[in-house]
Amino acid sequence: MTRPALRVAVLGYTGVARAHLTALRRHDEVFPDAPAALRLVAVCGRTRSAVEDAARRYGAERAVTEWQALAEDPSVDVLINAAPNDLHAAPSIAALRAGKAVLCEKPLGRTARESAEMTRAGADGRHVAMTGFNYRFMPAVLLARHMVEAGDLGRLYHFRCRYSDDSLVDPRAPWGWRHDRELAGSGVIGDLAAHPLDLAGVLAGPITAVTAVTRTFVPHRPRGGTAAPVTVEDAVAATLEFQNGAVGTLEASGMCPGRKNLFTFELNGERGTVIWDLERLNELRVYHGDGDARGLADVLVTERSHPYGGRWWPPGHTLGWESGFVHQLEEFGRRVAGTGGPMAGATFTDGLACALVCDALLTAAETGRRIAVPPVPEHFIPAPPQ
Repeated sequence: MTRPALRVAVLGYTGVARAHLTALRRHDEVFPDAPAALRLVAVCGRTRSAVEDAARRYGAERAVTEWQALAEDPSVDVLINAAPNDLHAAPSIAALRAGKAVLCEKPLGRTARESAEMTRAGADGRHVAMTGFNYRFMPAVLLARHMVEAGDLGRLYHFRCRYSDDSLVDPRAPWGWRHDRELAGSGVIGDLAAHPLDLAGVLAGPITAVTAVTRTFVPHRPRGGTAAPVTVEDAVAATLEFQNGAVGTLEASGMCPGRKNLFTFELNGERGTVIWDLERLNELRVYHGDGDARGLADVLVTERSHPYGGRWWPPGHTLGWESGFVHQLEEFGRRVAGTGGPMAGATFTDGLACALVCDALLTAAETGRRIAVPPVPEHFIPAPPQ
């Protein structure tokens, strides 16, 4: 039987958009039993020649240079918004109002206020609206989540997380939109810290208060023949307080020579510990149990009983970074097709929750005070399934 097709448009073709475009190419291969095939009908970007080249490379039916045309296009069912941060809100809201499903990259909005506007547009529940937190879909992260939900770790005490790279080390690197608070919303807080903050909420529960210190180590960067000001942070160090009484620490920085994409978290509970490191993304370090040999054990999360086990390769054959985007796309497609099960991915409400923490971190750093994180307004919280 021929499966129905969901017609997908992608806003963006460089950076993280490449991961979404790659996931679209791999999806049907990994999930041939998906309720709907995903068909790439359009790629959108500002530069005509470059977006046409991207459309050819990824097999899109056409190239578009105006996102407004996609939002109103009746031949598009789904918009994947992987544009720069200042183009997250308007295209996503327009697409939702036009009846399309939207998967928008993180950070959802540049601020919590903008994220709330986006969440409001999808709050009626008639159209799927997901935030692109791809690390939720790494098999080892999902296994950690299952362990927490099953109570294997018991009462939670600590969540420690770190995201570091060396993308900002060179002061000669040119100024870009990520260096401008008006365009980006924040620096490493929205770019890097948003990922571990989202997983903190998934694994340890809502964050209720924060303290933070930020630094901008390179205050100006070359732009043409001038030096343009950097108005966002290069690094942040913070403490986190959770609703359940747990405490945590967060560090994010682009000023770490030799670190290319270090992302790690450790969660400690009364009965156990789990540790994950993106540089060893197929492994979950676990302490759980009694006996003389009760140290941390490395679990290779590739067995058929593990999350997404058997979808790709036989046990022991590891996955790559792009797999999280393929898994995320699978859940997104099932939700659009109306056949989704328990929610693993991030809704726009989850994106708003993360944005509230990000804003609180900025305020804490600016004021030197402990800042309470406001809860997500109740009217934005989806009703539980019947």
